Amino acid sequence: MAKILEDISRTFNEFLLLPNLTDERCIPSNVSLKTPLVKYKKGEEAKYSANVPFVSAIMQAVSGEKMAIALAREGGCAFIYGSQSIEEQAKMVYNVKKCKAGFVDSDSNVKSGTTLRDVIELVEKTGHSTVTITEDGSSNGKFLGLVTDKDYRITRADLDTPIDMYMTPREKIVCAKKGISLSEANDIIWENKISCLPILDENDNLEYLVFRKDYEDRKNNPSSLLDDEKRYIVGAGINTRDYAERIPALVEAGVDMVCMDSSDGYSVWQKNTIDWVREHYGDDVKIGAGNVVDKEGFLYLAEAGADFIKVGVGGGSICITRETKGIGRGQASALLDVVAARDEYFEKTGVYIPICSDGGIVHDHHITLALAMGADFVMMGRYFARFDESPTRVLKVNGNTVKEYWGEGSNRARNWQRYDMGGAKKLSFEEGVDSYIPYAGPLKENLAITVNKIKSTMCNCGAITIPELHEKARLTMVSNVSIKEGSAHDVILKEIEQRG
Repeated sequence: MAKILEDISRTFNEFLLLPNLTDERCIPSNVSLKTPLVKYKKGEEAKYSANVPFVSAIMQAVSGEKMAIALAREGGCAFIYGSQSIEEQAKMVYNVKKCKAGFVDSDSNVKSGTTLRDVIELVEKTGHSTVTITEDGSSNGKFLGLVTDKDYRITRADLDTPIDMYMTPREKIVCAKKGISLSEANDIIWENKISCLPILDENDNLEYLVFRKDYEDRKNNPSSLLDDEKRYIVGAGINTRDYAERIPALVEAGVDMVCMDSSDGYSVWQKNTIDWVREHYGDDVKIGAGNVVDKEGFLYLAEAGADFIKVGVGGGSICITRETKGIGRGQASALLDVVAARDEYFEKTGVYIPICSDGGIVHDHHITLALAMGADFVMMGRYFARFDESPTRVLKVNGNTVKEYWGEGSNRARNWQRYDMGGAKKLSFEEGVDSYIPYAGPLKENLAITVNKIKSTMCNCGAITIPELHEKARLTMVSNVSIKEGSAHDVILKEIEQRG
């Protein structure tokens, strides 16, 4: 007969943290959220660590190149979605890696002879007032000049005039050669009292633009997650079907980590994928695996050689795996079981495998609960899909400003590889929905609020690092009445109408 576990499948909302002694160390400015992203041996450091414990979900509606850059700038890491062609995904990774901190690709480029009208339309589309003129109109063509919105007056200019009449030509522009450091570029900007410095290769092809404001922005983002060449760290999602073609393309593009995107990681297909990676790249390519919900699943992937392991089946806000297939586990129960297995494995082998909690995050405090339960970082979809940097449209629906958000198991995504069990190449039924979520604005502002909440709660728990939180956290179960008591109750809330 079937084996029945006696414990109830629990969610984050069924737990609260108990406060510990808050000592003199416990102020938010002292809290470090640095956390390992890949496995390491006892006494060593992980090759990759995040400065905030957040990675974005491997989803079409979440993790494009804009999200990857924005999140890395704040100290986290995005995993570019894999449900697209190999070429398109590799290009996204390449664009992120090419975007050094402070060095940006020009996204507003035209050919010589382009009319002012066309330039104005481009400026309105991109929101960027600096336009480069290159020989072929590309971002990496031979550099001919620059034009900004200060070079023309729309009300008095002939819109059909070639942009060459307004641009500052190459010979009058201060430029720098490829290979220059950001600090050196900034010195040139200040010495010459300019706001933009083009970076050119040996053939005068445009490589990057360095803006005065972007250098200042870099200084204002000390937590940026960078590699040894000051490029943003980025991950990419893969599947267990075309990995032999996809991974080499991603590696060539500069990817730092890959992660298998699957609704069920306890499978021979994932082991086969890891085996292939180790055979062809050794330990040079870091690969995450999952998702699993128990000790058995964790040990299978740990022994297969996974660099980090995702926990969670069916807990995502747009996931309907549980109601469709009747399979999964409450996120808190799954996480606690896997963390216990991780700690036991570390004690036995001396190898620490980071745990990524994937799913079940509804409120900010759920992130802290996941960390307290032993997760090293969390993967979130809905949370990041709300922001400007996600790839989806901002819409007005029934008077509300929303963004589109759909699951990889929906018909819209048609990501059959994620749910592949070795059969036909098709999505036979849905395991995700198509939806809207409230629009929240830019990532930076919202993430800062979440980070402050986590740091404050950690101080209440007497911890200033995530490993210390793992050790010191005390959790208590709560009843439905306790949950109700913990929110506003027995008052009449004021309704504040915002009029614009």
